[in-house]
Amino acid sequence: MTGRLVTVNLGAATEAEWAGDASGRSGIDKRPAGGPVLLRVDGVAGDFIGERAHHGGPDQTVYAYAEEDAAWWAVELGRDIPPGAFGENLTTYAVDVTGAVVGERWQIGSALLEVTKPRTPCRTFAGFWGVPDLIKRFTARAAPGAYLRVLREGEVGAGDPVEVVERPEHGVTVGEVFRASTLEPELLPRLLDVPELPESLRRKVERRLATPDA
Repeated sequence: MTGRLVTVNLGAATEAEWAGDASGRSGIDKRPAGGPVLLRVDGVAGDFIGERAHHGGPDQTVYAYAEEDAAWWAVELGRDIPPGAFGENLTTYAVDVTGAVVGERWQIGSALLEVTKPRTPCRTFAGFWGVPDLIKRFTARAAPGAYLRVLREGEVGAGDPVEVVERPEHGVTVGEVFRASTLEPELLPRLLDVPELPESLRRKVERRLATPDA
């Protein structure tokens, strides 16, 4: 089955005590757009980003989360989890987001994207959901969603097919990077074999391997 976009989601500036930005604003509260959205190299048109020190940038321009994983959380928490609730720009269906290989390329609409790394949960996420132990539970679940960089700008919209057009042979997945960075540090050496790994993450892995007891 070919994967597809369920929705493309945009966030307006939301002011709340849990917002990570120093100004108290966050763009995590994303809602489905009414039409096609332009994915640019420097960001998603119409999407607000609050704390730019940890969000946005070329290696995490677009965030994708699977509808199937959202359905698991809906059962786990006993509440509705609508598209955009994870702060994701792209809600996908029939796309193995956790199993996506770092560096694989997705053709969606007229845009070409490249998978870069998993999402790391933060206190803004936990505050937005009102679940104090969400970071711990999200980490244990290990279905973090994927960040992507934009290789070719273009418009995407609900219903567009998601086609994997290239997949590196190293085989290291988003889920493996997440587990290595959190609960399974024994996997860290494998990440250094990934040419497409973002440089900031590579440096972090190298530091951890150099000081394993730190």
